Amino acid sequence: MNLPTTDEILDDLSFFDSWEERYKYIIDLGKALPAFPQELQTPERLVKGCQSNVWLEVDRDGDVLTFLVDSDAIIVKGLLVLVLAAYNNKTPQEIVDFDIEDYFTQLDLERHISPTRGNGLKAIVAKINAIAKACLA
Repeated sequence: MNLPTTDEILDDLSFFDSWEERYKYIIDLGKALPAFPQELQTPERLVKGCQSNVWLEVDRDGDVLTFLVDSDAIIVKGLLVLVLAAYNNKTPQEIVDFDIEDYFTQLDLERHISPTRGNGLKAIVAKINAIAKACLA
């Protein structure tokens, strides 16, 4: 899957004048997610703390973690791409070291998504960080 990098996303978002345009861009990003197999949509893969259903599967190839994600909400799929840009195909150490708060600040997300969406985003980030830290242990 060829998802954009964090730098590409930040650069792309800077072209839009309104948050309505940015939302459309984020929704379009979500359409690029690869299909999530139905058989992986299990309770064990659900991320707790999300308003929408979010499933997360991780694959470890050597020292690199690859994530497969899905949601039943269109905007959340786009938000998942923003998270994957930061964490996908990285080592556990790179994941733990990445300053996600700074990235989200640059995206200016917190002011433009609902508190429940923000909490869900934090839950996804926490789950990915927990996976990375477990790999480092």
